[in-house]
Parts: sequence; C-alpha cells; structure tokens
Amino acid sequence: MKKESAVTDLLKVMAKLRSPTGCPWDREQSHLTLRRHAIEEVYELIDAIDARDDIEMAEELGDLLLQVVFHCQLARERGAFDFEKVTRHLVEKLIRRHPHVFGKTKVKNVDEVWANWEKIKKAEKDGTHLERKSAFDGIPKHLPALLRAEKLLKKASKAEILADGNLPKRKLTKTAVAKELFELAAFAQTHGWCAEELLAGEIKLQERQLRRKEQANLPKIRS
Repeated sequence: MKKESAVTDLLKVMAKLRSPTGCPWDREQSHLTLRRHAIEEVYELIDAIDARDDIEMAEELGDLLLQVVFHCQLARERGAFDFEKVTRHLVEKLIRRHPHVFGKTKVKNVDEVWANWEKIKKAEKDGTHLERKSAFDGIPKHLPALLRAEKLLKKASKAEILADGNLPKRKLTKTAVAKELFELAAFAQTHGWCAEELLAGEIKLQERQLRRKEQANLPKIRS
C-alpha cells in the first residue's frame, strides 16, 4: 500500500478539523479571523531565522504553512480555490518569471534578472483588475509604518517623482539615526501619542502629494 505524502496527510487533517465532527475553534474561523495569526507566525519565523535556530525555524515554517493550508481549506469550502490551485499557480509563475532558467533568455547579472521579473509581472497584470496604474500601487496597506515609509520613498525615487536631491540632507551615522528614531518614539509616548499611528498618518498625506505629482505628467516607472 502506497504511503501518502505528508502534504496529503496535512490537507486531510485540515479538512477533518473543519468538518462537523472536527474542532469547534477551527470551525469558527474565517479568513478575517486568521489575519493576525498569519502576521504573528511570520514574525516568529523571523525571530527563529535571526537566532539561527534550525529546529525552531522548522517549527515556525510549519506554523506558517498551516496558515496557508487553513486559508486554502476555507476557500475550498466556498468553491473559490484550493491548495492544488494555489501551488499550481505558484509553479507556473516561477517558471514564467525565470525565463533565464526555464527558457532561452540570457542575463548578465542580478539587475537584469530583476528588470525581466518586473517587466513580466507588469505584463501579467496589465488589462486585469490587478493592473497597477500608479507607481505607488501594490504597497501592502498593513505594513508597519516605517516599512511602508521606506517602500513609498523607494517607489517615488524609482519613478523619478522624488529625486534624492529633494530628500533631507543631514550627516548622521546609522547609530545616530537609530538613536533619534528611538528618542522620537519615546517623545511621542511621553505626550500620549502613538509613534506608529503618527507616522502612518503622515505617510497617507505624503502619498497623496506624491500621487498628485505623478499625475502632473512627471516621468513614471511603474512596478
């Protein structure tokens, strides 16, 4: 008798947990209720990677995989998609976006790899509901504020909407910048403010201004 793969076993276990005779907690979950768990699992994986702990890393990767399988089971119950469709789509995308590996495209360096990747990705999305009409489309809305600020600045610079010359010029070391960021967070806290929320609000204002500049027929490089 052929032994089934661990992935097949995992999918069966997940389906059982969601069945009428399964786990009450699992049966109550939805895509929305699982959102924060996915975020927590990613951060726990990052901790394991930083600790260079292979045992913990394997554990956290399993927990992250559970989130993928859980969402696939929920979608399967709705008739939307399943694990097979998700993995098949991923395989096809990896092959399509690596023509220098699976096709005849020649590349000289990593920069050319990224250029091809972005060109292929843009072609995939053009004409669909995922088409990015602005250089600033595609930045995850729920990124931590500081990461979102960095993404916004990188895209603005890449699209030549915000040149490096327009950025504040101060001679600070990395250590000084880190200390200043910490002191700003402490300053906000002493006033009863949340530094994360303050930065998130400022990012919204800055993004609106950058989008207006983009619409003013400035050079655009969309990603």
